[in-house]
Amino acid sequence: MEKKKLKFALPKGSLQQSTFEIFDKAGIRVFLSSPRSYYPSSDDAELDLMLIRPQEMPRYVRDGVFDAGLCGYDWVQENGVADEVEQVCDLVYAKGGFTPVKWVLAVPESSKINSVKDLNGKRVSTELINYVTRYFREKKVDCEVEFSWGATEVKAGVLVDAIVELTETGSSLRANKLRIVEEVLQSTTRLIANKDSYRDKWKKEKIDNVRLLLKAAVDAEKMVGLKMNIEEAKLDKVNRLLPGITSPTVSRLSKEGWVAVEVVVAEQTVKKILPELNRIGATGIIEYPLNKIVY
Repeated sequence: MEKKKLKFALPKGSLQQSTFEIFDKAGIRVFLSSPRSYYPSSDDAELDLMLIRPQEMPRYVRDGVFDAGLCGYDWVQENGVADEVEQVCDLVYAKGGFTPVKWVLAVPESSKINSVKDLNGKRVSTELINYVTRYFREKKVDCEVEFSWGATEVKAGVLVDAIVELTETGSSLRANKLRIVEEVLQSTTRLIANKDSYRDKWKKEKIDNVRLLLKAAVDAEKMVGLKMNIEEAKLDKVNRLLPGITSPTVSRLSKEGWVAVEVVVAEQTVKKILPELNRIGATGIIEYPLNKIVY
């Protein structure tokens, strides 16, 4: 009997490396036999993988060429298929980190354009042409939206009046002496599925299994584990300091009156609470990374 396969599309381009890393952390090793190959292999025999540009992936998932895939919410919107594919889950990771990315309306620092309404009769360049065209239409702004083949930042104030460009930190915009007028769209990576595939019992279960593993890996990125020893009499003080997912795990130590405490916390809070924990008497404090968290 032929083994069942899930046709799964992975994003080619800027999101490719971070996607491979997330899969690896999720416990699914994905690799290419050659940098030129578009067909990754994995240690999951039930996945049939292919690399494809996220800009066109939503259409292929909708049409059933792929059962599922990973691409940005921006490209789901750009292709106009938000209601025609199953949006299985939101995975907050991008090329540069684990925060949403934004498409913003930007102009030169010296521009007199200060609002969307100021773009009436103007020209705007963007790679997100379909969504941006709809955006201005909804705002009742009559401007010309043209497709950008890249290097969009350099066009503002020279070839066009404004741009709508993708940014994570805004550093590239600032480097090109541009200022943000308005946020147009916020986007995260989405696991999307073909609606018919998601109604198939086996495929749905496989997609949901991948979803759980990927989401657990992404959710773990901003969290760490903390272990420490503390006198039991000071346990209440420790509990008040620990903003964990759940109540900490407490185990008695062989040393009379002492306990071991273990908890999962946001990594960014550790630098704030660790000195306090030390001051109230916590010892043997260990911070360790996490691979997965399942809520």
